[in-house]
Amino acid sequence: MSTPTTQVVRPAGAGHETLYVLLLCLMILAVAGSVVAWRHESPTVSNVSSHQLDARRDLSASEQGIYADLRVTLDEIQLLQQEQQALPTPEALADEGFAPFAQDASSVSRGGHAWQLIGAEAYFGQSQTPAAVGSFLMRLNAADGAPNIWLNRAATLTAPTDLTDAALESAGWQQIVAQFDAGVTRQHRH
Repeated sequence: MSTPTTQVVRPAGAGHETLYVLLLCLMILAVAGSVVAWRHESPTVSNVSSHQLDARRDLSASEQGIYADLRVTLDEIQLLQQEQQALPTPEALADEGFAPFAQDASSVSRGGHAWQLIGAEAYFGQSQTPAAVGSFLMRLNAADGAPNIWLNRAATLTAPTDLTDAALESAGWQQIVAQFDAGVTRQHRH
């Protein structure tokens, strides 16, 4: 008979494998961190002038709605202006159902503005509830068709007669500006 031999088999060392996995994880984190740091863009904050309001940050929800309605209705106003060779009256726009000129439940909850045409270049909407929603002035620029929309939150207000920037500023009007940056779209396209 032969003597039994005992063979001792040592388990494979997990220490080296663990070390390699940890080193691989650290290398992946270092590469990812460097890519993030390399591609990082510092946010550019555009400041508005003292006579301007940011449409996104400085307006109430009702005022934002009226501002958006005015911007959307502008295309229709320009089409009607080309057909009629003059700006359409607020009554004609209301008859067509264009917000914010139409008198409906939405317009009442947003201040019940009474709209009027000033000369041949601007629409003035006086708020019936100035404590909640300001009055609007949409001045159309004949050169490029771009509107200048202004807001005044004064309790007592009459339609302005001088529509220059300086006159509107001195009367307490503030121009509404729309800034579209990464904060608005929440997308980074590179």
